[in-house]
Amino acid sequence: MNASPSQPHPAEWTETQGLLPSVERDLPAGRHQFHKEQMMAQIHEDLRAAAPAVTPQRRNPFLRRAILLPAGAFALAGAVVAGVALSGGNGDGGTADLATGPALTTRIGAADPKGAPQLLDRISLAAADTSGPTVHDGQFIYIASKVASTYPKTVDDKTTIVSQELHDRRVWLSPDGKNGWLIEAGETSDKGMTLSSDTPIDSAYNALVKLPTDPAQLLQRIYRDSDAVRDHEVPRDQAAFVAIGDLLTESYPPADLTAALYKAAAKIPGVVAVDDAVDAVGRHGVAIARQNDDAGERTEWIFDKKTLQFLGERNVVVKKVADSPFKVGTVTFTSAITQRAIVDASKQVPGQVG
Repeated sequence: MNASPSQPHPAEWTETQGLLPSVERDLPAGRHQFHKEQMMAQIHEDLRAAAPAVTPQRRNPFLRRAILLPAGAFALAGAVVAGVALSGGNGDGGTADLATGPALTTRIGAADPKGAPQLLDRISLAAADTSGPTVHDGQFIYIASKVASTYPKTVDDKTTIVSQELHDRRVWLSPDGKNGWLIEAGETSDKGMTLSSDTPIDSAYNALVKLPTDPAQLLQRIYRDSDAVRDHEVPRDQAAFVAIGDLLTESYPPADLTAALYKAAAKIPGVVAVDDAVDAVGRHGVAIARQNDDAGERTEWIFDKKTLQFLGERNVVVKKVADSPFKVGTVTFTSAITQRAIVDASKQVPGQVG
């Protein structure tokens, strides 16, 4: 799990070239399950005080995800989001508005409901054969990714659909979920910001190793814990699917748990296989996805077609919704995991000594 996937040559980007110059993810409906919404919104507004106002319904999910992901959509019993605190790095503490272009768009892959169980079974087998190092106390889980989004932005009472440039996101998470560090353009200073909590976060690594690996029991746990925090407007099955997806991106579940998560996902109604999807850096793959009809968006987990390694995820508008500003084919969020490793200190990068 600590290998760094190679990025394709720009010639391979073709139809997804439009993904590369953008993005700040609008929060899809599935992400609204995080509780303490007002607290997170206020933190975001404080950090972005110098930037033009963004439509309140479309708050930046990256910051919230960084803070809450260890608890996140998969908030296990006892997680206390209100206990999470932020503090800026030693830089100027400022953030920048990364909006640079029009909405991101893509070709929508064909969905196959009958193909999902077989594909997930293959992905589960591949995950079970890929083991990573055990995380010890004092170490940190390092995850580097490329992220991008499209969102409504309001300036002087005029709202337009904009996107950010594709940018780096790097996060360090302690095994107990109490400490972490985030560096992300547009959200933190160049040196980053502290993520900390006085309360152990139950979906951090130390808690994940204790979860059941029986798919049926695991799915029951996922439903129970996502029910406790999901927004009432988010369908129950969609919330569970998103919860699993969050663990696949910025978390470090053991190989046996990862395999069980895929088998659990196969039991969620509405899950489909997608013949082609593209991550944030242009890598084509197959996808496991689920559509939220209320939001008109499909959440896609993208995998390498040959190795079935998890590459990233994206949210694509597949159905026009009356109150939505997005057109069909809009990519509201795209990501690509570029490195996942265990390091000996916060802010240390793989291969660095000390």
